[in-house]
Amino acid sequence: MSEPISALNHASYDGIAKIEECGLQGMITLRGDLSDKVLAKAVKDATGQKVPGQREAFVDGDTGVCWMSTDELLVLVPYAEVEAKLAAMTNALSGTHALAVNVSDARAVFRVSGANAREILGKLAPVELSAEAFQPGQIRRSRLAQVAGAFWMDDAETFRIVCFRSAAYYVFKLLKVAAQPGSEVGVY
Repeated sequence: MSEPISALNHASYDGIAKIEECGLQGMITLRGDLSDKVLAKAVKDATGQKVPGQREAFVDGDTGVCWMSTDELLVLVPYAEVEAKLAAMTNALSGTHALAVNVSDARAVFRVSGANAREILGKLAPVELSAEAFQPGQIRRSRLAQVAGAFWMDDAETFRIVCFRSAAYYVFKLLKVAAQPGSEVGVY
């Protein structure tokens, strides 16, 4: 059996910000009633986090949970643990109207870090990214030029971006162009 590899095998670029493909990340899409106590316990057991509210992301390293819509969460776990966490979650949710699916290999994850990280994302997504409007602990689903994506901040200068694996090369190239030396706009 072949070994899993990430979409771009840890590609990186240094410009006005550092762009990195993060590698393998365990991801479970969880759909259901987000106010359900059984679902909340399954999320807490898998991640140690409570169910986030609208546009919240509770992420620490490769573990956490992100609000994706009124009935959908993205559960992050270490890649090596995703099958076990999914099985435990599915077992815990039996009898509950919910759906949990491993989407790890269908997604790619990037990190944009540095003092100009907001500027990089601001060139690509129609989202207000000022420090007053967007801070660590928040998530947005939006467009990255022509493709869908979601992003949150790990800290004041670091974003993590999730996109479909099939668009990984395109997103990496977008991020690289937005991070070209001399392309600073100075908005953020």
